[in-house]
Amino acid sequence: MSDWLIPDWPAPAQVKACVTTRAGGVSLAPFDSLNLGDHVEDSPEAVLENRRRLTEVFHVRPAWLRQVHGVNVVEADPERIAEADGSWTSTPGIACTSMTADCLPALFCNRAGTRVAAAHAGWRGLAAGVLEATAESLQAEPADILVWLGPAIGPQAFEVGPEVREAFVQQLPGTAQAFVPSLNPGKFMADIYQLARLRLAARGITAVYGGGFCTVNDPRFFSFRRSPRTGRFASLIWLER
Repeated sequence: MSDWLIPDWPAPAQVKACVTTRAGGVSLAPFDSLNLGDHVEDSPEAVLENRRRLTEVFHVRPAWLRQVHGVNVVEADPERIAEADGSWTSTPGIACTSMTADCLPALFCNRAGTRVAAAHAGWRGLAAGVLEATAESLQAEPADILVWLGPAIGPQAFEVGPEVREAFVQQLPGTAQAFVPSLNPGKFMADIYQLARLRLAARGITAVYGGGFCTVNDPRFFSFRRSPRTGRFASLIWLER
């Protein structure tokens, strides 16, 4: 647990969250060592043991998802693996879970501390509105929503093509400020954290914390851009029993 990241944000006391790192598991290279993804060609037995260790530390039941870079948000259910990129719960002891390795994990809660949610946002899901859909699942006014942005690819590493910039700017012209020209002609460096904040602010959600990480340059985390054959870490949020 000491190797894991605990979000620093003003969530209610009963709202708990954590982000795993690469440390503390049994997977062998290149998935070393706490890989939680069961779709990356790692040993199924190793993934199962890594997930067991996670639940043992926090005594929660993670609700794993089959993430598809979409906008579907479901009620978190540890008994089934739904095809979705966001989940919510109001049941203590069930952890909404987002698995990433460069994409943006976002954790949500209401100020009353009665409902939490988690989202997985690659650029496609972010542009399609997965953060907005996840916020809606809280059934709260925008001013009553808190968001924490977890480790993702940083603006110095996230080079994209013009089609990515256009996907955001067409919807919200102000997001143009999140893109700067790359040294490679025709390309842009994108700030996924700024994009998330701008899109949430457009919905009136301004209590947004976290950000400032870069999975590509921080060896604590798995990064698909750094090494395409790699594992996945998890960001979890739950209500204390």
